[in-house]
Amino acid sequence: MNTPRRIVLESQGLSLVDLRAIHSGEAVLSLGDEVRSGVAAAQAAVANIVAGGQVVYGINTGFGKLAQTVIPHERLAELQRNLVLSHSVGTGEPLPDAVVRLVLATKAVSLARGHSGVRPEIIDALLSLLEAGLLPRIPSKGSVGASGDLAPLAHLACVLIGEGRVLTPEGEVVTGAEAMKRIGLAPFVLGPKEGLALLNGTQVSTALALSGLFGAESVFAAGIMSGTLSLEAIQGSVKPFDERIHAARGQPGQIAVAAALRTLLDGSEIVPSHADCGRVQDPYSIRCVPQVMGACLDNLVHAARVLTTEANAASDNPLVFTDTGEVISGGNFHAEPVAFAADIIALAVSEIGAIAERRIALLLDTGLSGLPPFLVRDGGVNSGFMIAQVTAAALASENKSLAHPASVDSLPTSANQEDHVSMATFAARRLADMVNNTAVVTGIEAMAAAQGIELKRGTNGGLRSSDIVEAEFSGIRNKVAFIEQDRYLADDVEAMRLWALRSEWPAPVAAILPSRAAAPIH
Repeated sequence: MNTPRRIVLESQGLSLVDLRAIHSGEAVLSLGDEVRSGVAAAQAAVANIVAGGQVVYGINTGFGKLAQTVIPHERLAELQRNLVLSHSVGTGEPLPDAVVRLVLATKAVSLARGHSGVRPEIIDALLSLLEAGLLPRIPSKGSVGASGDLAPLAHLACVLIGEGRVLTPEGEVVTGAEAMKRIGLAPFVLGPKEGLALLNGTQVSTALALSGLFGAESVFAAGIMSGTLSLEAIQGSVKPFDERIHAARGQPGQIAVAAALRTLLDGSEIVPSHADCGRVQDPYSIRCVPQVMGACLDNLVHAARVLTTEANAASDNPLVFTDTGEVISGGNFHAEPVAFAADIIALAVSEIGAIAERRIALLLDTGLSGLPPFLVRDGGVNSGFMIAQVTAAALASENKSLAHPASVDSLPTSANQEDHVSMATFAARRLADMVNNTAVVTGIEAMAAAQGIELKRGTNGGLRSSDIVEAEFSGIRNKVAFIEQDRYLADDVEAMRLWALRSEWPAPVAAILPSRAAAPIH
């Protein structure tokens, strides 16, 4: 495995490209000097408040509904430790490793904004855990996405005080104390506000949503490629991709997708072979790929912008302002922006799968595609892709239910002090299932389209598509063979699911993905 590149965290924060590299384990973080000095200044401001005997929420008071309870100086360390332990009530399967890497990084970035009042050493410890591959075991359920991701972030904070559980790079689960020992540190005795700063924030929701975004990019690219293969399989028209049509509407995602399709098909022998076939208009699932996938792309770009901003945000409460020495309570922990962004990603992922499933149905319908029924010779004895399309339909339908906005729900917590919440954590967490479903659908489409192309070659003199499309066709054939007669297909479906989830795509498609674009989103 390659050595991860080091990103030095400065005041401008992380780009979406940086966040994707951390998610994939290709990058680690460390604090720059300017950032470190700002963190130290905020910590000094908190120390001055305590030394001066001022009463300030989050520093020497209780929390939530108990904010009016003043805590004596000699019990402040106990207050912070009890806060972390009492909030460690998460449940469910642990978050995936890639998500935990983002949680560690974004929590460090938030604290490094210099508004949280923690010691620089706290942030260093988080980044040391990230670099060592020591990943806190964070249960996936238990946050409503307001007052921050309290329960899951408590499980992260537990490690710093020597509690909780940590997954090592070797796959062993060790105690928080052992993990701290492995990075050369004793467990922290948390100072005033440090426990609250670690728990308050949107980092778990944001990390889950970013992970969902990166998965959405993969299935978006898969949908572009599978749709291109389907167009060649049915000898569809490229006239709907004419640049003038899309310029006349002006939607940026639509323009970008149409341009990508034109480039993908440039040099195809199949396209000009049927220029005078009399086919006027293809079904919408072929003809409107730029309009549908372009709208999906615009939504992904918008979500990427929101999530990149949030990943660099100070989202705990209260916040320290060192220029005046004030500590001001607010609501930056409310994850409504993340919830909306996750809901938008969910809509895009659902639509990518929905239109791909319709193209599978088109390929299998001999009256529309001109291909053998269910894409198999000797039909009747062989069922071909009949039930693969049923699987695709089942998953596309499931995604439609999962795409229901989570952000429209709210349940009050903390004795009605926290009376409106975002549900951002679930909004983001469900994206993983949706991405996986759409990966299966687009994978089945690509496999079916490759079958169609090969069947068509028996009647069109062996015409080839463009170099890019032929390379993709060959890559699919390296994973799944042509279906001459019925066989066990589950392994083929799994191979194509992985095809759809890959991170590397042909340049015309990769260039329009939010985290791969030439101008990274900040």
